[in-house]
Amino acid sequence: MIASKENIRLQKIITVIAIVLFAVKIIAWYLTRSLAILTDALESIVNIVSGLLALYSVYLSAKPKDADHPYGHGKVEFISAGVEGTLITVAGLFIIYKAALSFFHPYQIAKLDYGIILLAATGIVNYVAGAICERTGKKNNSLPLIAEGKHLKTDTYSTIGIFVGLILILFTKQTWLDGAVACLFAVIIIYTGIKIMRTSIAGIMDEADIKLLHSLVDVLNKNRKENWIDLHNLRFIKYGSTLHCDCHLTVPWYLNVSEAHEEVEALAKLVRKEFGEAVEMFVHTDGCKEFSCPICSKQNCMVRQHDFEKKITWTIKNISKDSRHGILS
Repeated sequence: MIASKENIRLQKIITVIAIVLFAVKIIAWYLTRSLAILTDALESIVNIVSGLLALYSVYLSAKPKDADHPYGHGKVEFISAGVEGTLITVAGLFIIYKAALSFFHPYQIAKLDYGIILLAATGIVNYVAGAICERTGKKNNSLPLIAEGKHLKTDTYSTIGIFVGLILILFTKQTWLDGAVACLFAVIIIYTGIKIMRTSIAGIMDEADIKLLHSLVDVLNKNRKENWIDLHNLRFIKYGSTLHCDCHLTVPWYLNVSEAHEEVEALAKLVRKEFGEAVEMFVHTDGCKEFSCPICSKQNCMVRQHDFEKKITWTIKNISKDSRHGILS
């Protein structure tokens, strides 16, 4: 809940900053009539729209789960990120269109010095805001904040490029460079938009987060208990700031219900310690079978039917399979 409030508060600040920076860039464009500066201003419109969308999605995803949404409202974050990625891509295409027209219809640029100063100021503010946004998003597992932070930082890189281009125009008086710079950084904007859309689609489709799974498997291998004979059918799904983990845990067959529950609690405690309290665990326990003996390292087992051969290191490949297939991998 604290993380959700922090996300909402930060997103409000980011949205206000986007509105202010847009106004500054429009002033810079009005003074200079530079297409490159207009490019930056148009992207700021996207910042405002995406900021409002992200604010709504962060607010909605923070709502507790209910009867209609048993897994919560977190998936709205993927939709928000997808819309933002689409807007960024469309803005980039529009900029290329305007830049292409400028080569056939030249225009005059004025007061570049004022435009350069204003643009530099917006770039600094944008980068700081983006860095804070991305860092907070990663800390709180908020996709909209991460997407917003990356967008703002990319916007800063575009601003830097445009800034350099305007400096060149100021000293060379070659106005065609204005359209060329705008076109170049439009391509960067489009690339960023496509990447954000790709992340959004992956989340909606419940695509496995390989990096997250690697981290989980490493933690489990390093902290494995002797009663955790095998772990299989593992799934890790992200809905908003909440991670849902379900798996099958093989334990000695002779443990009673209370003892098996203690192993489940130990597993859940370990995962929450490493990945935060916003993890929902659904663990099914299986009793060990005869084929489990060769990879079971439990000491002094009175019912062992086969000698211990080797300890199987869990990997993404074998931990996601069913019990027998996982053990034999």
